[in-house]
Amino acid sequence: MKQTELHLTEPDRGTLNAFRGKGVRPARAVNRAHVLMALDQGVPEATICQVLGLGRTALWRTRAAYREGGLEFALHDEARSGQPRKYQTSQEAEVVALACSSPPAGSKRWTIGLLTAASRERPGLAGVNRETVRQMLKKTIANPGEK
Repeated sequence: MKQTELHLTEPDRGTLNAFRGKGVRPARAVNRAHVLMALDQGVPEATICQVLGLGRTALWRTRAAYREGGLEFALHDEARSGQPRKYQTSQEAEVVALACSSPPAGSKRWTIGLLTAASRERPGLAGVNRETVRQMLKKTIANPGEK
């Protein structure tokens, strides 16, 4: 396997030494710091992968990230967008308003099951499940059992 050279700048070396030496950091970031330091010192890629327990792809991506965006880009993951919201704030407010209203006939108070069934009858909430209703209520610190 052909070794591609990587040369760190002096400020980056100092930053990496401090980064590896103290503080509590995510294991992925520490491994990336070790990879960069080892590549700078000319350690063969196969040895780095074996010692750190990494795949070649992780090593290559760390090196490419350093060359592309610098030290911070190589050490830390980019923020991820996450899953988009399924229900709008107005729909969540509708469920909360339902929980604050009078319970159905024959019941003393709203339960999560009753709220889920009543919410499914509303437009736009036909597919709502029990856990989603619970989380909507938890966000508002609503307690449907108290008056």
